Amino acid sequence: MELFDTKDLVTVCAPMVRYSKLAFRSLVRKYGCDLCFTPMIISDCFIQSIRARHSDFTISQDDRPLIVQFAASNGEDWAKAAQIVAPYCDGVDLNCGCPQRWAMAEGYGACLLHHPHLLADMVAQVRRSLPTHFTVSVKIRIFQDVRKTVELARQVEAAGVSFLSVHGRTQDQRGSGPVSLATISQIKDALSIPVVANGDIRSLEDATRVKDCTGVDGVMSAQGILENPAMFAGHPTTPLECVRDWVSTSLSLGIPFPTFHHHLIYMMDKSQSRADRRYFNGLGSTSGVLSYLSEKYMMEF
Repeated sequence: MELFDTKDLVTVCAPMVRYSKLAFRSLVRKYGCDLCFTPMIISDCFIQSIRARHSDFTISQDDRPLIVQFAASNGEDWAKAAQIVAPYCDGVDLNCGCPQRWAMAEGYGACLLHHPHLLADMVAQVRRSLPTHFTVSVKIRIFQDVRKTVELARQVEAAGVSFLSVHGRTQDQRGSGPVSLATISQIKDALSIPVVANGDIRSLEDATRVKDCTGVDGVMSAQGILENPAMFAGHPTTPLECVRDWVSTSLSLGIPFPTFHHHLIYMMDKSQSRADRRYFNGLGSTSGVLSYLSEKYMMEF
């Protein structure tokens, strides 16, 4: 919470399945990102399986401040999972925005938006189970009805959330369509806790514009920061220095090749010709990627 007290605008790396893991969090922290979220973790699997914990939750001493996001359908599971990670992070978050069918069927994600009393009870239960300095937050989507959205935000605030992240699209919009900055602005006006805006933030200019339009305390980027991990440092596209940093970080942490390669595909998409993209995207090994970067960009590793 000190970030929100001391910074005019907190920059946040969104929770992204497969992508917002330790290596990528380490990278974006070098380029102006203040706060990072883990990928969404299924709480019941996490508390039942040591293997799931080792797979889903990896940190380092420098990986702070860090919010661990969970998917849960009840307060007991979320509270147990939160207590496991509490010594190693700064807060826990509940995903109330995932619109995928499997998540909705399990009572996760955006399903919780339609059960506000359950959601408020879950927040209150987790808040009671953790130290007061530890943050408890929720990430939501909006309804078509602005008043309904604001009322939901007020309910979770009353239940004890430390801050609220708002993706300014409905669950039916998924990741496309316009972001309602007007709704985010009304939520911000109605609450006394910090509000973080999410949706179509792909540059530092976008972050400033959203701040000016809504008055929010923070901005969260997913697709934008995936394509340009240096966006919050003001770079319009991914600089080669950032690509080099990603390679070095990945090699030092032993990142699996598909993850290592996919991140580079996102980072380099706008700087390559169509022919170069086709060739680079088809590479099948770490050594092949390193050879390409050495020959094409004179990088040394």
